[in-house]
Amino acid sequence: MSTAGPGGRIQTSRPGDPSRIGPYRIIGRLGSGGMGTVHAGLAPDGLRVAVKVIHSAQAEDADFRARFRREVELSRRVQGPCLIPLLAAEPEASPPWLATAYAPGPTLNQHLADRGPLTGGTLYAFAAGTAQALAAIHAAGVVHRDIKPQNVVLTPAGPRVLDFGIAHAADGTSITRTGVMTGTPGWISPEHYRTGTAGPAGDMFAWGALVAYAATGRLPFGTGAPDVVAFRVMSGEPDLDGMPGKLREIVEKCLAKEPADRTNAASAAEECALLLASQDTQVLGDGAGPEPTRVGELVTAQWDMPPLDDPAWPLPPTRSRKRTVAAILAAAAVVGGIAGGALALPSGTENTTHDAADAQAPPGETNAPRTGPAPSGTGTAKPSVDPRTVGIPKDPLLGVSDPAYTRADDPAQPGYDEWRASTAAAGPEEKDVEEAVRKDMTSILATKDMDFMKPIVTFNRRAQTVMVTGGPISMLTDDYKEVFGRTGAMAACTALAHRLEGAPTTWPYGRYYVLWKDFDGQTEPTFLDFGQATDGCLPETAGQWQGGEAGLPTAAMPSSDKAEIRIADTLVEAVRTAWNTRAAGGQYGLIPFGRDDSISLGFDPVEKAAYVWGRDDPGALVGRAQKSQFQQLVSKTVCQEMGAEYDRNENWNYTRWSVAVYQGNSGVAEFIGSGTCTAD
Repeated sequence: MSTAGPGGRIQTSRPGDPSRIGPYRIIGRLGSGGMGTVHAGLAPDGLRVAVKVIHSAQAEDADFRARFRREVELSRRVQGPCLIPLLAAEPEASPPWLATAYAPGPTLNQHLADRGPLTGGTLYAFAAGTAQALAAIHAAGVVHRDIKPQNVVLTPAGPRVLDFGIAHAADGTSITRTGVMTGTPGWISPEHYRTGTAGPAGDMFAWGALVAYAATGRLPFGTGAPDVVAFRVMSGEPDLDGMPGKLREIVEKCLAKEPADRTNAASAAEECALLLASQDTQVLGDGAGPEPTRVGELVTAQWDMPPLDDPAWPLPPTRSRKRTVAAILAAAAVVGGIAGGALALPSGTENTTHDAADAQAPPGETNAPRTGPAPSGTGTAKPSVDPRTVGIPKDPLLGVSDPAYTRADDPAQPGYDEWRASTAAAGPEEKDVEEAVRKDMTSILATKDMDFMKPIVTFNRRAQTVMVTGGPISMLTDDYKEVFGRTGAMAACTALAHRLEGAPTTWPYGRYYVLWKDFDGQTEPTFLDFGQATDGCLPETAGQWQGGEAGLPTAAMPSSDKAEIRIADTLVEAVRTAWNTRAAGGQYGLIPFGRDDSISLGFDPVEKAAYVWGRDDPGALVGRAQKSQFQQLVSKTVCQEMGAEYDRNENWNYTRWSVAVYQGNSGVAEFIGSGTCTAD
């Protein structure tokens, strides 16, 4: 659970995330792990901080709370070079949290993947700095127990060791109550494998492996099945080929099988500092080791990292847009409106409630494109649009006797070998589809400032599959990749469905496959999505569009489209006012919303849907009747306002809505209704 971030970039907050923790204003996420979630926060003086909030399941464990409380107290004592100081903590809060200074930069893992091993003075600075950090940790009576490449950040000023003093509170590399070994193979000491012992000597074993990995780019005990790696750790010799001779000697001592034979952290730091001083051409008198402050100076002097793109963190949005969302990637992007034709957006609504006891669902939407008058009857009828906005027909080949696409009944996912065999577009038909996919994806991604993600579209005729590949973009978060996957799937599915409808007996492609490459040379990209245009391009239930977990995180990402921002502000204020007016009048036993961010709204440009989510604050949405009233109020208000926007804006094509409720800080959404705005 890292306190660092790639170049100061933060992920969007999720619905249900807090807007403030202690004195810190929360503006996004930095990561998450088994222990909890790390939020990006700003102190009152503008200092950037990482705020770790413990998962509720662990917070309810009395033993865990006791360990967490003890380790927080120990961590307060730890000070030294190449450490990230603990700033504040509330072990008794619900949930418990702690805050540390923020350290920008890639982890060692990320740096090695992007730029290869460390060399020269930078390597010695890495070894000296991390050893000095462990010396300070051990001097305070703390054992780290989770030294690994993901827990070391290469900041512009030098390496920084993360999670000191609390890593083992989450049982990261210890024997659990069930006796099952957990942790990362290759970073667990021999004695830990044998007896579960985890002390300072175990940290030094992991440090030796860490420095070897930094110097060579190879894991000293190799890769493979966990039991195979464990056998090598306990009985094999490490692979240290390519390491500088004197540094290799220090590392070999730390990788000794017996804890008593290893160098301690203070001695390793001193020896590495002497190597570093020789790089700095400075002589230490009488063989005396350098002081800790001197180590820090030497590390800074020899540290050589590529320039870091470290944008300033934005302040949280004001008014109703303060909706659990923070700015994410500070990249230059073209801010554009939503492209594509506009749909006649009527003022009524078709809806699907997720609880049959709350409301009766009217008949579902049709599958064919539709046109119609403007909602109020005062506007001009608009042309039909991309069928995505009302649902691609379930099977474009229905009734075609001899279609060219023959795999409609084949549910198998395409394989990497088929991706490798794909080629660039050849011929006007393939080039038209390539252009349609790229144009559609760029249009959708631009609404979230993500049009810097350029897709590569290739074709495998034998597999009858269109491949959409993204990347490589350094240190991109999973949230962005997920949105790219959804966007690529929708764009490819739509383009293929149109082509299948227009040329069913000659067009052979009907499948799509969306992948992501994290770095050049990656042999097997990460799978994101796949499907068939003959299955439809939107999630539907009994013929009706159904909002859900895929669209909500996308909707929570900040929009760059001015119309979306304006409509979001207007709708949130309208829903809040209408609800509180009803509550003040005593209708249905409603309770007013008490917080400014208790109602939030965002747009999912992939499925052209507005998502509204409310927090049960303070008990306003606790019962089924209250949730039903909230869903009905939202659907009516959203369709009225989006219908009015249709009259004003020829590019407006949002027609769907979905409503969710969060209970407390659980982070789990309950979807209570979805629907499509329809003609009166």
